[in-house]
Amino acid sequence: MHNKAGYWIDHLGLKPHPEGGHFKEVYRSDELIERSNLPERYAADRVFSTSIYFLLQQDEISAFHRIKSDETWYFHDGDELELFIIDSAGVLIRKVLGKNSEKESQPQITVEKGNWFAAKSLGEFTLVGCNVSPGFDFDDFEMGDFKELVKLYPQHTAVLKKLCL
Repeated sequence: MHNKAGYWIDHLGLKPHPEGGHFKEVYRSDELIERSNLPERYAADRVFSTSIYFLLQQDEISAFHRIKSDETWYFHDGDELELFIIDSAGVLIRKVLGKNSEKESQPQITVEKGNWFAAKSLGEFTLVGCNVSPGFDFDDFEMGDFKELVKLYPQHTAVLKKLCL
């Protein structure tokens, strides 16, 4: 484990995440949006917004998954992070999260609801923040199945093979 990654894991109290990496929820709005005021894709009330810290080390991935809300990623520390997004048209989009303005990186990236996405650090570790609105609920989380995703997107088999659990 990279010393600074270990520091952040301990200092922030991060725990293993089901999709890979380490996380800790640090904000959950205390106000609710009632189910009747949400789009049909939601089965119950949701909080306005949630936020987590999320850390990936170089040997970890955030495996392909999707959620029912938009998720914005914010770069905090470490090396740049590569995000792979398969949009609703099946197009694979690669974005780099970071603060190197001379490269292609951006300090903030939003993944739109319903898109499959995965991530990996481009170095020893990456610490980010993720905000979800309406707020994250594990009922809205779907882990990608490699065989099913390859059936849907055979043109992306090589990337799926590297970034599915």
